[in-house]
Amino acid sequence: QVQLMESGGGSVQAGGSLTLSCEVSRFPVSVLCVGWFRQAPGKEREGVAHIGGDGRPKYADSVLGRFTISKDNAKNTLSLQMNSLKPEDTGIYYCAADTCAQKDLRYRGQGTQVTVSS
Repeated sequence: QVQLMESGGGSVQAGGSLTLSCEVSRFPVSVLCVGWFRQAPGKEREGVAHIGGDGRPKYADSVLGRFTISKDNAKNTLSLQMNSLKPEDTGIYYCAADTCAQKDLRYRGQGTQVTVSS
């Protein structure tokens, strides 16, 4: 079972940047499909970015050009670099992972809060 733990959330003003990190345990991140999700109060959970079996990053339209997802195989971590943050980016951010044979990313961390003020 993959274990995940996020860090790096916080409060920032609009236009600022944050980097979220996700420590991956029990599986090498290099062989996993991974992603970041977020959930804002009163809203559905939203997929933000993911890296699938082809190794290519994919992004939600709402973050394209501002967010970058990456893996660090040496550190066994997953990151989300967030630039030009907007108030609508506020929410709890979760990293998720699973073997690429699975349709969904079944494992996720506890989440980290990101708050962007205007």
